[in-house]
Amino acid sequence: MTSSTTATNPDSVTPEDLLEDEDFFEEEYKPSEADGDMFGGMPAKKAEHFWPSAKRLLGLLKPEAVGIYAVVALVVVSVVLNVIAPKILGQAMDVIFGGVVGKQLPAGASKDEFVEGLRQQGQDNFADMVSRMELVPGTGINFQKLSVLIAIVLLMYFVANIFLWLQGYVLNRIVMKVIRRLRDDTEKKLNRLPLNYFDTRQRGDVLSRVTNDVDNVQQALQQAFAQLISSLLTVIGIVIMMFIVSWQLALIALVALPLSGVAAGLIGSRSQKLFAAQWKNTGELNGQIEESFSGHDLVRVFGRDADMLERFEERNEALYKASFGAQFVSGMIFPVMQFVSYLSYVGIAVVGGLRVASGSMSLGDATAFIQYSREFTQPLGQMAGMANMLQSGVASSERVFEFLDADEQDSETATEHLPAKTDGHVEFKDVTFSYTEDRPLIENLSFTAEPGHTVAIVGPTGAGKTTLVNLVMRFYELNSGSITLDGVDVTHLSRSELRSKVGMVLQDAWLFGGSIYDNIRYGNLDATEEQVMAAAKATFVDRFVRALPEGYDTVIDEEGNNVSAGEKQLITIARAFVANPSLLILDEATSSVDTRTELLVQKAMAALRTDRTSFVIAHRLSTIRDADTILVMENGKIVEQGNHKTLLAAEGAYYRLYMSQFAGSDVEESVVDDSTAVHS
Repeated sequence: MTSSTTATNPDSVTPEDLLEDEDFFEEEYKPSEADGDMFGGMPAKKAEHFWPSAKRLLGLLKPEAVGIYAVVALVVVSVVLNVIAPKILGQAMDVIFGGVVGKQLPAGASKDEFVEGLRQQGQDNFADMVSRMELVPGTGINFQKLSVLIAIVLLMYFVANIFLWLQGYVLNRIVMKVIRRLRDDTEKKLNRLPLNYFDTRQRGDVLSRVTNDVDNVQQALQQAFAQLISSLLTVIGIVIMMFIVSWQLALIALVALPLSGVAAGLIGSRSQKLFAAQWKNTGELNGQIEESFSGHDLVRVFGRDADMLERFEERNEALYKASFGAQFVSGMIFPVMQFVSYLSYVGIAVVGGLRVASGSMSLGDATAFIQYSREFTQPLGQMAGMANMLQSGVASSERVFEFLDADEQDSETATEHLPAKTDGHVEFKDVTFSYTEDRPLIENLSFTAEPGHTVAIVGPTGAGKTTLVNLVMRFYELNSGSITLDGVDVTHLSRSELRSKVGMVLQDAWLFGGSIYDNIRYGNLDATEEQVMAAAKATFVDRFVRALPEGYDTVIDEEGNNVSAGEKQLITIARAFVANPSLLILDEATSSVDTRTELLVQKAMAALRTDRTSFVIAHRLSTIRDADTILVMENGKIVEQGNHKTLLAAEGAYYRLYMSQFAGSDVEESVVDDSTAVHS
C-alpha cells in the first residue's frame, strides 16, 4: 500500500510528512468495502464514531453503579481536601509574612493606628498591604498558630491520599469484574457465531479482537477512566477556589481552557483515525504471523520465505506508520496545552504581584492562587495525557463491539427430540444452499441414506461434498428444502442434541493440548477407561502409543508436532469411535495415513460403521469401493448414484473420475475386468 509520503524505509517518515499527508489520514486508513464484508456483511463502523463507542463503553459499568458512586464519592472527598489545602497553606504564609513585618514595626501601637499613620504619610499602598495582614506591631511569628495550620494541611493531604488509594482499589475491582464479563461475552459470542463468520476472516484478526483489544479496553478503563474522573473534579474544585480567592486572576487562568480545548480537539480528531488504523493493522499483522507460523513447513518447501517476509514487512510498515503517527500526533496534545498553561501562569504571576503590591490582595492569597494555577494545569495535562490512552481504548472497544454485534447463527427453537438410540435414516428433500446469493452451490438436492448404510460422496473440488455433510450438522442453515433424521426435521432439534448423535472425523486432524488419553476421551467425557482403551485398540492407536515413553499420558504439544500426521488422524478416529455416534461423517479421514496403516484403518472403519449410517467424503476412490451407495456430485448436484460396480459399468462421471486416478495401473486393469464382467 502506498500514499503520497510512503517510504520504503520507516525511519524516513517524518512527523511533518504525517501531518501534511491528507491521503494518509483520509484514504490509507479509511474503512473499505472489504472491511464491511468482514463485519457480518455490514459496513464497518468508522473509528471517528468516538462518542457512541465511548457511551457504550461506559455502559458496561452500569451493573457496578453502586461501586461507581462510591468511587466518585471517594474522589470528591479527596479532591475537596486537596483543593482546600492550598488556601490554608496561604493562611500559614500570611502568618509567616505578618510575623516578619510585625517584628520590624515599633511596639506599643495597634495595627489600625499604624495603618492610619502610614496613610497620613501618603503611603496608601503600604497601608493597604499591612491592613490585610494578621500582625501585632513589635511581635514576631505566631508559631503556635503556624504549627496548627501546617498540621491541618499535612493531615488533609494524608487523608486525601488515603481516599485516593481507596478509590483506586474499588475501581480496580469494578474494572476487573467488567472485563471478566466482557471476556465471557466474547467467548460466548464465539460459540454463537456461524461458520461463515470465520470463513471470511483471518483467525489472527479475530484473536486480536478478543485478546489485544480487550486488554486495551481494560487498560483504558483502569487508568484513563479513574484519572479523568479525578482530574475533572479537581479542575472544577480549583476553579471554584480560584474565584473565591480572586475572580480577576481566575479569568486570566480560564483563558487557557478554550485555547487548550481547540488544540486538543484538532489534534485528537486526527489521532483517533490513526489509533483505529493501528489496531486494524495489528489484527492484520497477527493474521499474517499466524499464517506464516502455521504454514512454516510449506513456506520452506516452496521457497516462499522471501515472499512471506516481504508481505510481513509491508504490513509491519503499515502498522509502524499508524502506531508512530498515532503516538506522535496524540503526544502533541500535552506539550501544546502545557505551553498555553505557561502563558496563563506568566499572566497570573505578573497581575498577582501587582495586586499584592497595591494591597488589594494578601501575599498568602497570591501564593495560594499561584499554587492553584499550577495545580490547575496539572489535571488538564493529565487529561490531555489520558487522551492518548482513551482514544486507543475507544478504538479497541469499537473493534470488540463490532465483533459482539456480528450476526449470529439463527436462533433455535427445539420442538422435537430424538430417542436415545437413533436408526440413522437421513433424507434430503429439495435442499438448496449457497454461501452467497449470487453464487448458487447446491440446488434442489434430494437423496436418502438408509439406516446402517455407508454413503460415499465423490466429485471434483468445489462440487459441494463437504458442504453437504456440514448441512447435516447444521453448521450452515438451508436456503430452502429440509433434512430429516429418522423423520424429524433437523431444524426442529437443538443443535447440541443433533450433534450429540453425530461423530465426525475431518481431513485436517486437530488435537487439543493435553494427553493422548484426554484427546481420545474428548469424544465422550463420560467414557470409562475400558471404553477409551477399546476405541484405541479398534483404531490401532494402541499400536504406536505403547511404544511411546509415557504411553497414553504423552502430552500433545501446542501444534501436535510430537506425533506424526498419520498418528494424529488415528487419534481423531479413536475420538469418534469412543463417542459411539448413531451417524458417522468421515471427511477423507484416511488421507494422512500411510498405505499399510490405511488397510488397518479401513478394517477399523468397517467395524465403526457397523449399524451406523455413515457419510464418507472420498478423494481416493479406492477407499469407498465397499460403500452401499456412492453419490457423484458436480456443481452442487448429484449426477450419478449407485454402487461401485454399477457406476463403473455406466461409464459416466464416476467412471471418468476413477479412470483419471487409476488408468494404466495394474489395479485398474483388474477393476476394469470386473466392470466388463458386469456388462456381459
